[in-house]
Amino acid sequence: MFTGIIQKIGTVKRVSRGAGLVLEIAFEPWTVPLEQGESIAVNGVCLTVARFSADRFTADVLRETEERTGLGELVPGEQVNLERALRAGDAIGGHLVQGHVDSRGTIVDKASRGRDYRLKVRCGRVLAAQSVVKGSIAIDGVSLTITEIGNDYLCVDVIPTTLQETILGRKRIGDKVNLEGDVIGKYLARKSESGLTEAALAAAGFI
Repeated sequence: MFTGIIQKIGTVKRVSRGAGLVLEIAFEPWTVPLEQGESIAVNGVCLTVARFSADRFTADVLRETEERTGLGELVPGEQVNLERALRAGDAIGGHLVQGHVDSRGTIVDKASRGRDYRLKVRCGRVLAAQSVVKGSIAIDGVSLTITEIGNDYLCVDVIPTTLQETILGRKRIGDKVNLEGDVIGKYLARKSESGLTEAALAAAGFI
């Protein structure tokens, strides 16, 4: 589990495509060193640290993950957002993020709003329907608040600090991003699809 508060920007050092996709990513060392087997989010995608040293780690990427996210498109030298998994007692500065990407989105507009920027992202009808204004969305692993929703898009406003400390500041119109919707919204949508309502639960004696 993650919070969507990016801790470091890493740099892809090696992309291997043998039996499967393997990424090697360099970073400025954490005060508390990485551990083998721990979870780390790379552009919002939960990966497992397979091997590591003080300033880099290697992770294997499942074929399903490669197909659903943009990790398979990374090239050496490209920068990525990094966040280590939430630990008991840590502050939740953003929102609860699972690291399970729902879909790929496309930035269709990036407009200045004073000191801030508004990003408009085409996300598809399913994710748009599961989202709410003032709700949360993770874009390339960054926890953001939704300010507008359309049939197949959503908008977020981004402050200068977030643009500087994540890779969102480098994104341009037409770029692809990883999207993870709020897990509560997904459960509510699933509940609605299944016909499971409060009245049905009461009739069955559960409440």
